[in-house]
Amino acid sequence: MKVFKDIISGDEMFTDSYPCEVYEEAFYRVVCKNTSVNADKIALDGANPSAEEAEEDTEDMGQSGIDVVMFMRLQETGFGSKKDFLLYMKTYLKKLKEMLEESNPEAAKQLPQIQKPLTEILKSFKDLQFFFGESMNADGMIAILDYTDINGEEKPVLYFPKLGLLEEKL
Repeated sequence: MKVFKDIISGDEMFTDSYPCEVYEEAFYRVVCKNTSVNADKIALDGANPSAEEAEEDTEDMGQSGIDVVMFMRLQETGFGSKKDFLLYMKTYLKKLKEMLEESNPEAAKQLPQIQKPLTEILKSFKDLQFFFGESMNADGMIAILDYTDINGEEKPVLYFPKLGLLEEKL
């Protein structure tokens, strides 16, 4: 299994156990699922429990949410406006560029490629959610959550800046 860590904070952002693809050569696009977890079982959204299980589930549902967010312990944050988010991105990309210039100068030259796909993602800014890694390091990466139509079904999708991740094999 591979885990993808934020280069700046060291936080684990996602693993290759989730469906993932490269989006516009600038982001990893991870398709998520809505899920519910209680103390002893996990139920995926859309699962059809038996009558007995349905009765048992009325007692205590535990926690529900998006699988990657829950299991990777991502922490939600917010931005008052698109301008606030773009200010954060400018600072983040500057810090990332400094780090990449030391370790991987070729990758640092690719950073401007993020602008066009980021503009496309931010078109629906009011519908987006934003997530830090577990440590909530303000200098670190923020993943962008959107809901996208995939094969006729609306699914949650997280976007992670590709050059800001370190791939580690476990």
